[in-house]
Amino acid sequence: MLKFDPVYTRAEARRLLKLTERQLKSWELQKLVDPSETYGFQELLALRTLIKLRKDRVAPAQIRRALEALRAKLREIENPLTQLKLYADGKRIRVELDGGHMEAESGQLLLNFGASDLRRLVEFPAKDRGSQERDRRMTAERWFQRGLDLEQQGAPHEQVVAAYQKAIDLDPQSAGAQVNLGTIYFNARQWNDAERHYKKALEIDPDYALAHFDLANLYDERGDRGRAQAHYESALRVSPNYADAHYNLALLYQGSNQAMKAVRHWSAYLKLDPSSHWSNIARRELAKLRQAAVVPGSRSTNA
Repeated sequence: MLKFDPVYTRAEARRLLKLTERQLKSWELQKLVDPSETYGFQELLALRTLIKLRKDRVAPAQIRRALEALRAKLREIENPLTQLKLYADGKRIRVELDGGHMEAESGQLLLNFGASDLRRLVEFPAKDRGSQERDRRMTAERWFQRGLDLEQQGAPHEQVVAAYQKAIDLDPQSAGAQVNLGTIYFNARQWNDAERHYKKALEIDPDYALAHFDLANLYDERGDRGRAQAHYESALRVSPNYADAHYNLALLYQGSNQAMKAVRHWSAYLKLDPSSHWSNIARRELAKLRQAAVVPGSRSTNA
């Protein structure tokens, strides 16, 4: 679920972005991001950019070279991940700069042609269509980012919804925009609209762990434990280290008197998140279950 606090703890940032502690530490060791225990909105944007580049199969070493090159070429830029718009184009990292585009490592400026210019310069219409589609997806991504920005700023509900809807209109495969719209409606307790957007996200991407998790939260909130359990389990099938899914499943099983399953998920959660505020709650509940399982007098072995 989205949060609107200006500062996030490390554990909150990881949960929000579905990052494991191991992955975050790896990026810190590779000097892609600075180690930190708190994250503001700009730092979250940097992590989102890294996640997207890695999803596009850009190697960490290539990302590091690109960041170093951008710092060397653009002396006024201290952190390219937060101050620039980076994206993968095939095997290259490119950056939007003053309305233009540049290859991050080489510094080569790339010309921007409109659709009419491309038709005059390119013989094959298929290539032109591909370029238009790529531009359309990039514009959709900007509207998606606009929605995130508006949420962070506490903008009116209608503006946020309009931004995400624009992203969906431009790119119907934008599962992320569907999930975020679902969460807006969830927070407004408009269950049917929230369910519709979460389900649409899963139609687009059946292995979208966050969509399964959020839909499970919705069913849990409505008292539909069976479907909540199914979608929490689906989130864990896709992402076995999804700490929040373990946490909520533990609560679900504990509430339905399935102590052994609750213990298993509390234990799994604590391995993934051993030091946050939520881990203190998990330890307390786990201790209750273990205490309840102790048979009175079982420790005595003397006649």
